[in-house]
Amino acid sequence: MENISLIQQISVALLPLVFAITLHEYAHGWAAKKLGDTTAEKSGRLTMNPINHIDPVGTVLVPGLLILTGYLSGGVGFIFGWAKPVPVDWSMLGNPKRDMAFVAVAGPVANLIMAILWAMVAKIAILLQSPFASDAMLFMGGIGISLNLIFMLLNLLPILPLDGGRILVSILPGPLAWKFSQSEPYGMFILIGLLATGILSSVLSYPLPALQQLVAAIAGL
Repeated sequence: MENISLIQQISVALLPLVFAITLHEYAHGWAAKKLGDTTAEKSGRLTMNPINHIDPVGTVLVPGLLILTGYLSGGVGFIFGWAKPVPVDWSMLGNPKRDMAFVAVAGPVANLIMAILWAMVAKIAILLQSPFASDAMLFMGGIGISLNLIFMLLNLLPILPLDGGRILVSILPGPLAWKFSQSEPYGMFILIGLLATGILSSVLSYPLPALQQLVAAIAGL
């Protein structure tokens, strides 16, 4: 986007980034409430106000540095981040083992919906044909699509405490679920290792382009 400066690119990219992360967490809290757990609501986390979900490091610093690094290397590279997890009391759910999967999958589903909405923003940018507005909106839409699909795929990895790990615990038989749950303290180390070695990028590089094409097709891009 030659018509947009580095500062403008980072500023434009932060909006879809913040909403990708915070609405993901809101979706978890919303699903938990529907299934009987009001912990998120009582703690003031059942809100779409990003301020209530932002983690200064995970939502701003780390993604911002990744955007900056990608820009300096010739393009936006792999971007990820996190928000403050929404509290969920699994014991308050009607059927804790089954409902765990529904609460977990709500976040990735929210990211998929947001990816489609950002694709529509990109479509509007193309139709506007305004030199500056079109460039800014198109860049924002493209970042919004990629970020949300990356967060969706990332969270669906079968690693605790990611959503995919919660879903796996929900569907595994009791003894296996308990054994797998013991891996949770090491989950973030595993994820960082996959990221540092490039394995994570390689794994996501297969489904990500297909999903990007699907979302673009839905929006008529």
